[in-house]
Amino acid sequence: MSTIAAQEPRLNEQITVRECRLIGYDGNQMGIYPTVQARRIAEDEGLDLVEIAPNADPPVCRIMDYGKYKYDQAIKAKQARKNQSKIETKEMKFRPKIDVGDYTTKKKHVLRFLEQGNKVKITIMFRGREMSHPDQGLSILERLADDLKDVAVIESAPKMEGRNMHMLIAPLPANAKKKKEKAANEAAEQGKDE
Repeated sequence: MSTIAAQEPRLNEQITVRECRLIGYDGNQMGIYPTVQARRIAEDEGLDLVEIAPNADPPVCRIMDYGKYKYDQAIKAKQARKNQSKIETKEMKFRPKIDVGDYTTKKKHVLRFLEQGNKVKITIMFRGREMSHPDQGLSILERLADDLKDVAVIESAPKMEGRNMHMLIAPLPANAKKKKEKAANEAAEQGKDE
């Protein structure tokens, strides 16, 4: 609570300095006034006197409708949060000796994650003697990257870390996706015409 209070500017009777540089409601500088007189000017207009630069010499105060100002700031902050997109990194684990059915199912999950706009970390887990054949894991990662090349881009190439091999893929940017879809549609149209 005290940290919030520290961020709030002082208003009206809270301003204790003897004089201040006054800025009017319209933003024009009115000059240096005794604080008591500045407060009276603000009250006559039905507005608040707000200290906006307490460290200046003399401190700068502005005449404004503080309640309306706070409301507008809250609305702007809410809009900024609403327009913010959060990208998560999901993880999908494979084994070097994965069966075709399992591979297809996991590929569908990866595709779903990418369509939601998330990045996907693909991990190949090696155990025991499988460590002597990292090329099998690499071939799975390359096959997956090739299968998803229309919807994803490789963000970090496959690399071995201990007993695991990792690769990070991210969804294509929206404009690149649209270009690919447009090219595919044009190719389909040309195929129909022939």
